[in-house]
Amino acid sequence: MILVTGATGQFGNTTIDFLLAKGVSANQILALVRNRASADSLESKGVGIAIGDYDNYDSLVEAFKGVERLLFISGNDISKRLSQHENVIKAAEEAGAKHVVYTSFQRKDETEASPLWMVAQSHIQTEKWLKGSGMEYTILKNNLYMDFLPGFIGENVLETGTIYVPAESGRVSSVLRSEMAEAAATILTTEGHAGKEYDFANLEAVSYQEIAQIIAEVTGKEIAYISPSASEYENTLTSFGLPAEVIGIFSSFAVAQAKGELDVVSTDLVELLGRKPMSVRSFLSALYLPKI
Repeated sequence: MILVTGATGQFGNTTIDFLLAKGVSANQILALVRNRASADSLESKGVGIAIGDYDNYDSLVEAFKGVERLLFISGNDISKRLSQHENVIKAAEEAGAKHVVYTSFQRKDETEASPLWMVAQSHIQTEKWLKGSGMEYTILKNNLYMDFLPGFIGENVLETGTIYVPAESGRVSSVLRSEMAEAAATILTTEGHAGKEYDFANLEAVSYQEIAQIIAEVTGKEIAYISPSASEYENTLTSFGLPAEVIGIFSSFAVAQAKGELDVVSTDLVELLGRKPMSVRSFLSALYLPKI
C-alpha cells in the first residue's frame, strides 16, 4: 500500500495521477486528507481516503496502518512545521511503515546564517529524524519549482520591460513541479532507492539576466534585469499591497539565489524520468511566445 500525504495539494494530487498512470491499482493507493469534504476529486480517481492531520498524532497512526511506502510531503505552515513533521515521522514508525519518501529542499548553507534558515531548519531536522528512525527513507532535495519562476520574473514583465528581483548574478536550477511529482512516483514504484538523497535540480542553472535575454528573444521586446537590495525589493512589494509573509518568502528565496543556494545541477531526474527535464528556455518560450 502506498500513502500520499498532502493529497489535495498539487504535488500530492499529481503524484497520485502518475502512480495510476504507472499501473498502480487505485485500491493500492491511499490519499491522506484532513477532512473528507475535500476528497471528492480524489475519490473520483478510485483511490482510498485516509483522514489525518499533521497536528493530530493519533489520526496519523491510524491513517498509516498497513502502509508500506509513504510519500511525506512537507507541511506548508512554517511556524508549526517542526512539531508536525515530528508527528509524521513518529506516527509512521509506530504504524510500521517500511519506507518514507520525503520532499525536502535544495540548499548549501545549513547554518542559521542562511537566508532560508526559517525554511531550512525544519527540513534539516526532519531529515535527521528520518535517518535515525530505523525506517527506509529517500530524501528529495527539491530545487525551486519552475512553476514559481513567473512570480519572481513579474506578471507584467512584458509591459514593464523589467525583471526586478534581488538575485544578483545568482543562478537557479528550477524544475517543473509535475516532473518532480513524476519522479517521486517512480521512486514509490521501483526498487533501489532506500537510503538515497536525490537532487531534484535541472541540468543547468540560469541567472535572471539569462532569463531576461530568453524572454527578449522569444517576444522581440527589450527586457532589462535589475537587482535591487533586499530592502528596496521588500519596500516595493509592500507598496503593491502584498502580505508581509509572502514578501518575506519571496525576498528570502531571492537572496538565497543571489548567494548560490539553488545553483545545483544534477542528472538525478534524467535517470528517474528516463529523459531530460524541461529546460527553463523551453518553459519560458512556451509561456511568453506571442499568441497568434
